[in-house]
Amino acid sequence: MSFIRSRWTPLFLSNFLSVFNDNFLKYAIVFIGISWSMPAWLTRSQLISAVSASLIIPYLFLSPLGGRLAVIYSKKSVYRFFKLLEIPIMLLASIAFYFQWVFLAVFAVLLMGIQSCLYSPSKYSLIRDIGGEAGVSFGSGVFEMMAFLGILTATVSASLVSDDHLSWIVYLVFLGVALLGYMVTRTIHANELPENKENTGTLNPILFLVASFRFARQHENVNAAVFGASTFWLIGGMLQMNVVVHAKEFYRVSDSLTGVVMAVAAIGIALGTWMAGKASKNEVKKGLILPGISGMSLVFAVLTFVNVPFWLFTGLVFGAAFFGGFFQIPCLSMLQQAPIGRKLGEMIAYLNLVTFIFILLGTFIFSLTTQFTGENSFAVFGVIFSICLSVTFFFTLKSPDFRRDTFNLISGKKR
Repeated sequence: MSFIRSRWTPLFLSNFLSVFNDNFLKYAIVFIGISWSMPAWLTRSQLISAVSASLIIPYLFLSPLGGRLAVIYSKKSVYRFFKLLEIPIMLLASIAFYFQWVFLAVFAVLLMGIQSCLYSPSKYSLIRDIGGEAGVSFGSGVFEMMAFLGILTATVSASLVSDDHLSWIVYLVFLGVALLGYMVTRTIHANELPENKENTGTLNPILFLVASFRFARQHENVNAAVFGASTFWLIGGMLQMNVVVHAKEFYRVSDSLTGVVMAVAAIGIALGTWMAGKASKNEVKKGLILPGISGMSLVFAVLTFVNVPFWLFTGLVFGAAFFGGFFQIPCLSMLQQAPIGRKLGEMIAYLNLVTFIFILLGTFIFSLTTQFTGENSFAVFGVIFSICLSVTFFFTLKSPDFRRDTFNLISGKKR
C-alpha cells in the first residue's frame, strides 16, 4: 500500500498546487485589486463577477478540446505542457500586480482558466492510469480532498497577504507555485493506454454535449455519475451564495465570521471526500451515494424549518459539506471505473461541461428564488432541500444496485 500511495504523491501534490494557484490569483485580485484605480463603471461586485467568470467560461466552450487532447495525446505530456505554460501566465499576473493593471490581471485569470480547462480531462484521467480500477475510489477521494484544501489555503493566504500589503510575497507565490507545480508534474508516472489518433469527435460544445450524452447512455451508470457529480456542484454553489446572505441578514455577523463558515464548509468537503475514498478501499461503493445525499437532505431540512443559533448553523454547514463529499466520490469513481478506455478523457470533459452548466443553473435558481421571496435565505435552503430529495429519489429508483449496495454497506455484508 505504501508503494501505491507513493505513486499517487506527484498527482495529488500537483493537483493541490494547480488549484491553489488558480484561487490565489483569483482572491488576490478580489482582496487587493479592488484598491487599484479602476474605471468609474467598474464596481467591486463587477470585478469579482468578472474574475469568477474568467475561470468558468473556458469550460463552457473549450471542454471538448480538452477531452480530445486527453484522447489523442499522452495525458502526462498534455498535463506537463500546460503546467509549463502556467509559468509565463503567472509572470504576466505579476506584471499586472506590479503596475496595478486590473484588466491585465483579469486577463491572466482567463488564461489560467483556459489552461486549467484544457488539461483537466488529462489530469483526472491519470487517476485510473496510476491506481488502476482498484484505486479509483481512493485516488478520487484524496484527489478531491487536495483540491478543496488548495481552495481553502489559497483563500486564507490571499487574505493574509492583502492585510499586510506584502506585494513581493504575491509575486513569489505566483511564480514559485507555478514552477514547483511544473517540476512535480514531471515526476508523474502512469500506465496509459495507447493514444487514439483516429478520434473524430466534435469540438462544438452543443454537439459534443449531445454526442457525449448518447455515448454515456450506452454504458451503465455513466450519465448517473456525471449528473450526480454535477448536482454536487450545483448544491455547493447555492449553499456558498446563501451562507453569505444568511450569515449577514439573519445572524448579523461580520465578514470575518462569514469567512470562517466558508472555511468550515471547505474542511467538511475535504474530510468527506477523504473518508469516502478511505471507506471504499479497493472498490467503487455505490452504497455511499444514498447515505451521502440523504445526509445532505436531513441537514437542509433542519436549516429550512428550524431557527438554530450561529454555532449550530456553522456545524450544520459542515455537516452538509461532509455528506456532500461523501456523495461526490462514488459518483466520480463510477465514471473512472467505466470500461470506456481512452474515451474516459472525453467523458471527463463531458463532466466538466455539465458541471459548469449546473453551476450556472444553480446561480439562476438562487437569483430567481431570492427575487421572488425578498431574499429569504430560508426559502433558498428549502429549494436546496427539494433538490436533494429529488436526487435521493433518482438514485433510489435508478437501479436496484444502489439500494442493494446501500443495504450491504449498512448491514456490513459483502457483495
